Amino acid sequence: MVVDDQPVVRAGFAAIIGAEPDLDVVAQAGDGAAAVVLAAQVRPDVVLMDVRMPGMDGLTATRLLTASGGGLRVLVLTTFDLDEYVFEALRCGASGFLLKDARPAELVDAIRVVASGERMLAPVVTRRLIDAFASGTVTRVAPAGSPVLDTLTPRESDVLMLLVRGRSNAEIGAALGVATGTVKAHVNAVLGKLGVRDRVQATILAYDLGLVRPRTGDQG
Repeated sequence: MVVDDQPVVRAGFAAIIGAEPDLDVVAQAGDGAAAVVLAAQVRPDVVLMDVRMPGMDGLTATRLLTASGGGLRVLVLTTFDLDEYVFEALRCGASGFLLKDARPAELVDAIRVVASGERMLAPVVTRRLIDAFASGTVTRVAPAGSPVLDTLTPRESDVLMLLVRGRSNAEIGAALGVATGTVKAHVNAVLGKLGVRDRVQATILAYDLGLVRPRTGDQG
């Protein structure tokens, strides 16, 4: 389901998605309230959700949709200068974030990733998340100096390093020379050992424990 207050934008996204043989647009909505009603009727697997809309905004709608159960996933549209929406969307239960200037191929890939049950963060969003954590915008999730990383095997540590840089399971598999299914098993093991629920918390925890550092200056 595509949710955006601009009809032309909705139509554009719908056309891109509908052109894919494995994807289908089951509904379109112009605001959050309509999205909540329609979702109950058509039960989409993924909702592509704009944030700023008149009436009920995308964040409120995301919270209501994810709280309703049923395995629905929300992929939130965001921009570079709206980081506060990214963090609030995390709290509301969003499964992923897509930059509004993403290419069509990135759009459909992101939908597939989220539909498969994975969380999707564009690498640039992951970097900004880490930077915001460094400035105190994001709350710490574990005590500094925790020995939790010692519970990871060498391969799980490799997976974690790639995971916190925003790599998908397929990209991690390609980098490590292992099957995607094996990567998924490693990711589940990493999240379980670290005591976090998803890739976002794993990213924050990795910074908290000094495994990764925020980027400084303009590095692209």
